[in-house]
Amino acid sequence: MLVGNRMTKHPVTITSEELLSQAKEKMAAGRFRRLPVMSDGKLTGIITERDLRQYAGVLEHTKVNAVITEKPITVGPETMLEDAADIMLKHQIGGLPVLHQGQLVGIVTTSDVMQAFLDVMGASEGASARIDFTLQGEKHGLVEASQIVSREAGEILGVGTYREKFGANPVCYLRVLSRNANAIAKALRQSGFEVLGVHETGTETGMRAAG
Repeated sequence: MLVGNRMTKHPVTITSEELLSQAKEKMAAGRFRRLPVMSDGKLTGIITERDLRQYAGVLEHTKVNAVITEKPITVGPETMLEDAADIMLKHQIGGLPVLHQGQLVGIVTTSDVMQAFLDVMGASEGASARIDFTLQGEKHGLVEASQIVSREAGEILGVGTYREKFGANPVCYLRVLSRNANAIAKALRQSGFEVLGVHETGTETGMRAAG
């Protein structure tokens, strides 16, 4: 997944000569936490809510260029989203300007990353369920699990794997659209899968062991 597919295009910006009070107004109006700072059509920095809080008493008398973070870390639209997320995590920042051929074309934030995560997990599809089970070779693998979901009239919306700890069997999660996720979990167990739990989105039951 590329940054260009998830970024906010044509972001609201501010110039380095404007006042901090104007930056505050723009952030409030758009519910932003940061603004790219431009000068002569080029990105020169970024300003955040935290910067404004530090100058709370002099917003109407202080220009943006006095407090911006100059030469901010940037990414391109062809950057993988997970690489952008890694950069934000390592540098403890909440957003990255996106440049293409030296021009600002967007901004990608932690909110964009979280929304992409939910979409990949299938959790944005509304009423659905997630079933977690361990993968144990070809016999109890993803192909067989997918066939079981199909036989139980379910539709797979998302799929992924992870490991609870190094060396452990990988855990697979399936995000399924089904009227009865527990029936799918039961069928998986009857076929020899170790089902770890079922979580139904849009309910208050949370993750529970499949019986």
